[in-house]
Amino acid sequence: MTSSEMWGRDAAERYDAEETEMTSAPVLGATVGFLAELAGDGCALEFAIGTGRVGVPLRERGVPVTGIELSEHMAAVLRRKVDEDTLPVVIGDMATTVVPGEFSLVYLVYNTVSNLLTQDEQVECFRNAARHLRPGGRFVVELGVPPLRFLPPGQVAVPFDVSERHLGFDTIDPVEQMLVSHHFTRDGEDGRYRRGASRHRYAWPAELDLMARIAGLERERRVADWDGAPFTQDSPKHISVWRKSA
Repeated sequence: MTSSEMWGRDAAERYDAEETEMTSAPVLGATVGFLAELAGDGCALEFAIGTGRVGVPLRERGVPVTGIELSEHMAAVLRRKVDEDTLPVVIGDMATTVVPGEFSLVYLVYNTVSNLLTQDEQVECFRNAARHLRPGGRFVVELGVPPLRFLPPGQVAVPFDVSERHLGFDTIDPVEQMLVSHHFTRDGEDGRYRRGASRHRYAWPAELDLMARIAGLERERRVADWDGAPFTQDSPKHISVWRKSA
């Protein structure tokens, strides 16, 4: 069992259409290029592959990709894009599910490691990545930096999107390291908004480095985005790469 919240059918059907920025050519081009370079001539394993936003174009780039996905509904959307022989997907959680093969790259994008709501499960996720990596292989995580710098005393909410069709803000519990993302999305033209929320356990980059060390991985690189910009104190997210000893 996993603490991750399950993506239902409705959310899976809407996912690609609502994530327009993350499915844009500039974002996917940089993401796929970064991952393909690390995969080299080996195979890649994507934890929480979802609808195949990254896995499908990476496979089209020539990298053999296997996926692990908790939600059967998300995997069903992926399966409309590519068949099982081309991109196999195993239904299961990313902390414990084991798939056949040895991989030069395991990756986990778009804050998905925070879907594991306990530290123990996040540690097991790193161990599972190491379990699948061949010697010298890499584990890549894309994760936002906790926005605590934006919290003045007494405030628990931070807005992250205020646009015509979407209002989004995070509420934060610094004691439990829990963050809830709240979404108000405008459906249609009648002015009604659909409300949604998701829970996440946030972790600092240094905490992830310790999880990697527990799993036998060493940090090789940390950048601010898929284009390789330097990671600084003002970066809202990071792309981190850890390497398994040869």
